[in-house]
Amino acid sequence: MSYDEILYEVDDQILTITLNRPDKLNAFTTVMRDELIDAFDRADEDDDIRAIIITGAGRAFCAGADLGKGKETFNYKAQGRMDDSGLHRDGGGRVTLRMYESKKPIIGAINGPAVGIGITMTLPMDVRLASENAKIGFVFSRRGIVPEACSSWFLPRLVGISQALQWVYSGRVFSAQEALEGKLVKSLHAPEDLLDAARAIAKDFITDTAPVSVALCRQMLWRMTGADHPMEAHKVDSRGIAYMGQSPDVAEGVSSFLEKRPAEFTMKPSVDMPDYYPWWEERKFE
Repeated sequence: MSYDEILYEVDDQILTITLNRPDKLNAFTTVMRDELIDAFDRADEDDDIRAIIITGAGRAFCAGADLGKGKETFNYKAQGRMDDSGLHRDGGGRVTLRMYESKKPIIGAINGPAVGIGITMTLPMDVRLASENAKIGFVFSRRGIVPEACSSWFLPRLVGISQALQWVYSGRVFSAQEALEGKLVKSLHAPEDLLDAARAIAKDFITDTAPVSVALCRQMLWRMTGADHPMEAHKVDSRGIAYMGQSPDVAEGVSSFLEKRPAEFTMKPSVDMPDYYPWWEERKFE
């Protein structure tokens, strides 16, 4: 698939996805939705990609949904976009659910304004960094609509229910400093330093680590945020230790440590995920 509204660039095992509608402040469209989903599909199958950075072209990260249809922007019935049951799947949610499934760590480099879907799309990213110039807003109450992109699930888990509600109730746009204080972003950076900081974190995820281990760790930690008992973690931990303990990557990891040399892991997420993966699709633990 060729891309019109994103850039897809791989360098030194890091994929940088750039939202690329700078003349529209990278406003989100159905084209961008489909391209982002395709990009994550593609990245999961490419074992040369170990980490993903998402940023925006120009002065914005993403100004939210493209409001080119005016007051009918969110009226999917008027647009004839509802299914036979009278529902329309939220496009932002389709993107964040695909990010949630990713086998590769995701870092958000929020280089400028990020409002509506522009900020909710960052919530399933593993780390968010922001430019000192960024502005952020969960503006739904000021548009008469509701949170989307699964943000009612992600946001309270990231920042706590009280902070999430304050931002969502008010719908106001706030500073990068407030986002830092509210633990929505990890750190603030001068605009010219933002991508270098994101790449440094990506490199930290890549260096001396096993790709399949990282993929499993990502899914285990994210999915346990919704578990109702630590036993659910124990079940999948036990399967992981039993399966991976027999693997060439674990043999190499232990040997390299004992021999005081860099590890050379050979397992690939595209073809070597354990036979119990994806365990969350099972109805019971056996």
